[in-house]
Amino acid sequence: MEGRRQKTIACPIGLCLCLILSLGVLAAQDSPASIQIAGAVKQPLTLTAADLAKMPRASVKTTSHGLETVYEGVWLHEVLNRAGVPQGESLRGKALASYVLAEGQDGYQAVFSLAELDPAFIDNQILLADTANRKPLAGAQGRFRLVAPKDKPGARSLRMLTRLEVVQLRK
Repeated sequence: MEGRRQKTIACPIGLCLCLILSLGVLAAQDSPASIQIAGAVKQPLTLTAADLAKMPRASVKTTSHGLETVYEGVWLHEVLNRAGVPQGESLRGKALASYVLAEGQDGYQAVFSLAELDPAFIDNQILLADTANRKPLAGAQGRFRLVAPKDKPGARSLRMLTRLEVVQLRK
Protein backbone atom coordinates (compact mmCIF):
# COMPACT_ATOMS: atom_id res chain seq x y z
CA MET A 1 0.00 0.00 0.00
CA GLU A 2 2.79 2.43 0.84
CA GLY A 3 4.46 1.68 -2.51
CA ARG A 4 1.24 2.64 -4.26
CA ARG A 5 1.19 6.03 -2.52
CA GLN A 6 4.72 6.78 -3.64
CA LYS A 7 3.76 6.09 -7.24
CA THR A 8 0.74 8.34 -6.95
CA ILE A 9 2.87 11.14 -5.53
CA ALA A 10 5.73 10.62 -8.00
CA CYS A 11 3.49 10.64 -11.05
CA PRO A 12 2.08 14.18 -10.62
CA ILE A 13 5.56 15.50 -9.83
CA GLY A 14 6.95 13.79 -12.93
CA LEU A 15 4.06 15.12 -14.99
CA CYS A 16 4.67 18.67 -13.72
CA LEU A 17 8.36 18.41 -14.59
CA CYS A 18 7.49 17.12 -18.06
CA LEU A 19 5.09 20.01 -18.64
CA ILE A 20 7.61 22.61 -17.44
CA LEU A 21 10.34 21.21 -19.71
CA SER A 22 7.96 21.04 -22.66
CA LEU A 23 6.88 24.66 -22.19
CA GLY A 24 10.54 25.75 -22.11
CA VAL A 25 11.25 23.93 -25.37
CA LEU A 26 8.13 25.40 -27.02
CA ALA A 27 9.04 28.92 -25.89
CA ALA A 28 12.55 28.52 -27.33
CA GLN A 29 11.09 27.32 -30.64
CA ASP A 30 8.67 30.27 -30.84
CA SER A 31 11.31 32.96 -30.40
CA PRO A 32 13.04 33.89 -33.66
CA ALA A 33 16.72 33.04 -34.01
CA SER A 34 18.96 36.02 -33.44
CA ILE A 35 22.56 37.21 -33.41
CA GLN A 36 23.96 39.32 -30.61
CA ILE A 37 26.54 42.01 -31.39
CA ALA A 38 28.18 42.97 -28.12
CA GLY A 39 31.42 43.97 -26.43
CA ALA A 40 33.33 47.14 -27.33
CA VAL A 41 30.49 48.63 -29.39
CA LYS A 42 28.61 51.92 -29.05
CA GLN A 43 25.25 50.24 -29.63
CA PRO A 44 24.80 46.55 -28.65
CA LEU A 45 22.42 44.83 -31.07
CA THR A 46 20.28 41.74 -31.30
CA LEU A 47 19.40 41.05 -34.92
CA THR A 48 16.89 38.59 -36.38
CA ALA A 49 16.50 37.44 -39.98
CA ALA A 50 13.77 40.08 -40.39
CA ASP A 51 16.23 42.77 -39.27
CA LEU A 52 18.87 41.54 -41.73
CA ALA A 53 16.30 41.46 -44.54
CA LYS A 54 15.87 45.25 -44.15
CA MET A 55 19.61 45.92 -44.56
CA PRO A 56 21.54 46.21 -47.86
CA ARG A 57 21.83 42.70 -49.28
CA ALA A 58 24.85 41.01 -50.84
CA SER A 59 25.78 37.53 -52.03
CA VAL A 60 28.82 35.32 -52.50
CA LYS A 61 29.37 32.08 -54.34
CA THR A 62 31.49 29.35 -52.76
CA THR A 63 32.60 25.92 -53.88
CA SER A 64 33.35 23.17 -51.38
CA HIS A 65 34.05 19.56 -52.36
CA GLY A 66 32.69 20.29 -55.84
CA LEU A 67 29.41 21.68 -54.49
CA GLU A 68 28.60 25.29 -55.39
CA THR A 69 26.55 27.37 -52.93
CA VAL A 70 25.28 30.92 -53.28
CA TYR A 71 24.94 32.58 -49.88
CA GLU A 72 22.96 35.78 -49.40
CA GLY A 73 22.98 38.12 -46.44
CA VAL A 74 24.59 41.34 -45.25
CA TRP A 75 28.26 42.31 -45.30
CA LEU A 76 29.61 41.98 -41.79
CA HIS A 77 31.06 45.52 -41.89
CA GLU A 78 27.48 46.85 -42.39
CA VAL A 79 26.33 45.09 -39.22
CA LEU A 80 29.35 46.34 -37.28
CA ASN A 81 28.68 49.87 -38.55
CA ARG A 82 25.14 49.70 -37.09
CA ALA A 83 26.70 48.75 -33.76
CA GLY A 84 28.97 51.81 -33.91
CA VAL A 85 32.24 49.94 -34.42
CA PRO A 86 35.05 52.19 -35.78
CA GLN A 87 35.58 51.90 -39.54
CA GLY A 88 37.29 53.83 -42.31
CA GLU A 89 38.99 57.02 -41.08
CA SER A 90 38.04 56.33 -37.45
CA LEU A 91 39.73 52.90 -37.46
CA ARG A 92 43.09 53.93 -36.02
CA GLY A 93 45.00 53.89 -32.74
CA LYS A 94 43.52 51.58 -30.10
CA ALA A 95 40.74 50.51 -32.46
CA LEU A 96 43.36 48.83 -34.70
CA ALA A 97 44.12 46.47 -31.81
CA SER A 98 40.53 45.20 -31.81
CA TYR A 99 39.02 42.03 -33.14
CA VAL A 100 35.66 40.33 -33.60
CA LEU A 101 35.15 37.00 -31.87
CA ALA A 102 32.46 35.07 -33.74
CA GLU A 103 30.78 32.24 -31.85
CA GLY A 104 28.49 29.46 -32.98
CA GLN A 105 25.79 27.74 -30.97
CA ASP A 106 28.04 24.68 -30.71
CA GLY A 107 30.85 26.71 -29.10
CA TYR A 108 32.98 26.93 -32.28
CA GLN A 109 34.82 30.26 -32.45
CA ALA A 110 36.73 32.28 -35.04
CA VAL A 111 38.54 35.62 -34.88
CA PHE A 112 38.68 38.48 -37.40
CA SER A 113 40.65 41.69 -36.86
CA LEU A 114 38.61 44.87 -37.31
CA ALA A 115 40.96 46.00 -40.09
CA GLU A 116 40.37 42.85 -42.14
CA LEU A 117 36.61 43.44 -41.93
CA ASP A 118 36.82 47.04 -43.17
CA PRO A 119 36.63 47.44 -46.97
CA ALA A 120 38.60 50.71 -46.60
CA PHE A 121 41.56 48.59 -45.40
CA ILE A 122 41.40 45.39 -47.41
CA ASP A 123 39.37 43.81 -50.20
CA ASN A 124 38.17 40.81 -48.21
CA GLN A 125 34.49 41.08 -47.38
CA ILE A 126 32.89 38.65 -44.94
CA LEU A 127 29.19 37.88 -45.35
CA LEU A 128 26.71 37.35 -42.53
CA ALA A 129 24.47 34.93 -44.42
CA ASP A 130 20.88 33.96 -43.72
CA THR A 131 20.12 32.09 -46.97
CA ALA A 132 21.85 29.48 -49.11
CA ASN A 133 20.71 28.85 -52.68
CA ARG A 134 17.68 31.09 -52.05
CA LYS A 135 16.48 29.08 -49.03
CA PRO A 136 16.70 30.22 -45.39
CA LEU A 137 19.50 28.54 -43.49
CA ALA A 138 18.16 25.99 -41.02
CA GLY A 139 18.83 22.72 -39.26
CA ALA A 140 22.43 21.69 -38.58
CA GLN A 141 23.67 24.80 -40.41
CA GLY A 142 21.85 27.08 -37.96
CA ARG A 143 19.90 30.17 -38.96
CA PHE A 144 22.98 32.34 -39.58
CA ARG A 145 26.46 31.75 -40.95
CA LEU A 146 29.60 33.79 -41.48
CA VAL A 147 31.02 33.19 -44.94
CA ALA A 148 34.67 34.09 -45.55
CA PRO A 149 34.91 33.36 -49.30
CA LYS A 150 38.59 34.29 -49.68
CA ASP A 151 39.82 32.11 -46.80
CA LYS A 152 41.44 29.11 -48.48
CA PRO A 153 40.50 26.39 -45.97
CA GLY A 154 37.10 27.91 -45.09
CA ALA A 155 37.55 27.19 -41.38
CA ARG A 156 36.30 30.66 -40.42
CA SER A 157 33.05 30.22 -42.38
CA LEU A 158 31.28 29.65 -39.11
CA ARG A 159 27.87 27.96 -39.08
CA MET A 160 25.22 28.26 -36.32
CA LEU A 161 26.35 31.84 -35.63
CA THR A 162 24.79 33.31 -32.47
CA ARG A 163 27.18 36.00 -31.23
CA LEU A 164 29.70 38.56 -32.45
CA GLU A 165 31.77 40.15 -29.72
CA VAL A 166 34.03 43.11 -30.45
CA VAL A 167 37.10 42.93 -28.21
CA GLN A 168 39.68 45.69 -27.76
CA LEU A 169 43.09 44.43 -26.67
CA ARG A 170 44.61 46.22 -23.73
CA LYS A 171 48.31 46.82 -23.26
